Amino acid sequence: MIQIANLSKKYKSIEAVNIPELIIPQGESFGLVGNNGAGKTTLFRMVLDLIRPSSGEVLMKDKVVKGNHFWKKFTGSYLDEGFLIGFLTPDEYFDFVGNLNGFNKAETKERLVGFEEIFNGEILGSGKYIRDLSKGNQKKVGIAAAMLSNPEILILDEPFANLDPSTQIRLKNKLRSFQIENGCTLLISSHDLNHVTEVCERIVVLEKGQIIKDIKTSESTLKDLETYFAA
Repeated sequence: MIQIANLSKKYKSIEAVNIPELIIPQGESFGLVGNNGAGKTTLFRMVLDLIRPSSGEVLMKDKVVKGNHFWKKFTGSYLDEGFLIGFLTPDEYFDFVGNLNGFNKAETKERLVGFEEIFNGEILGSGKYIRDLSKGNQKKVGIAAAMLSNPEILILDEPFANLDPSTQIRLKNKLRSFQIENGCTLLISSHDLNHVTEVCERIVVLEKGQIIKDIKTSESTLKDLETYFAA
């Protein structure tokens, strides 16, 4: 479970995030949507202790995240290419991540089998450095690495951006089945309202750092969100 209490982040006079309370139960698929500058990435970065909040705290399993490392053992995440190591090939990077999680090369290779459709023959064995891959292929590497250890909590920022339509659909199906099969707590931020409503059972709308809507996904959710953002 993730608990957020009185969490805020200010940059001088600008308040990027202000969330008095937010609870994400274990096993929930949680979607975060909002326009550019709404505070989505800032919120995720505070959850992952990448930036420090101006006030408040984030807890995982009833323990404070800030300044601690316990949560890293069961959390996978990919926010942007800064999470990657550009001078490695994808194969080298996966072996590196696998080694961090205690897997040998054979175990890592076996865990990557489930990503073959998403990789589409463009990732493994390419011989290219990650820095030379397209933005979309870099994203494939980052997401697969985040999921490699079957984490209890998976946090992805804009996972569908820069991916071709076929890969978006395959990734959507992969995330949905992964979350259900593993009982994973899945947090996704996205501009793609269609995919996020299909993957997530709960949607939160963020605007100027504040929660405007917090709804359970239903047949009308996509239309309701489209109406909201079109206003």
